[in-house]
Amino acid sequence: MTSHHLLLVPCGAAPAADIGVLISIAQGAGWSASVTATPSAVPFLDVSKVEELTGAAPRSGFEQAADPGKTRTVRKADAIIIAPATYNTVNKLAAGVADNYALTVVAELVGLGLPTVLVPFVNTALARRAPYRNALRALEAEGVYVLGANDQWEPHEPGTGSKRQQQFPWQLAFDVAATHANGTEVRNP
Repeated sequence: MTSHHLLLVPCGAAPAADIGVLISIAQGAGWSASVTATPSAVPFLDVSKVEELTGAAPRSGFEQAADPGKTRTVRKADAIIIAPATYNTVNKLAAGVADNYALTVVAELVGLGLPTVLVPFVNTALARRAPYRNALRALEAEGVYVLGANDQWEPHEPGTGSKRQQQFPWQLAFDVAATHANGTEVRNP
């Protein structure tokens, strides 16, 4: 059994299709991983590949929790990575909106102080919006590490998301999460 467990929370953006890269990075470092996806992320995922890599299908709903005949078998996480984090998810999480299973889980774990890394995948037009900028500040104030300009990860120009997807910082996201989970203090610069 591995010593650390990583909860991955992809949202509905193209890089979610590459979540297997992050799973492999985590496993290569001796971590186990599980995926709890927002409903919008599910169409991007290769569900069978995620299940093959992690041993479990991605979870995206309350269905298991609502079935009294099933037990909850979610492993306790040592860190969370929300990636790709969409404009919608960033704003909802900061506002305390938990209208899907993934947001409910993340809201609770952030509230418990679990090391959390957020990797936004938004275009510059959305990133300029005051609600988004305020949401990022609010999440940082709660201890969420937001990958940003100081990490060389910035919003992309509208219409260039597919090019930006190829540069998605999976390794950096894992490194920051692992540093948090290992008790080494990491703060947004």
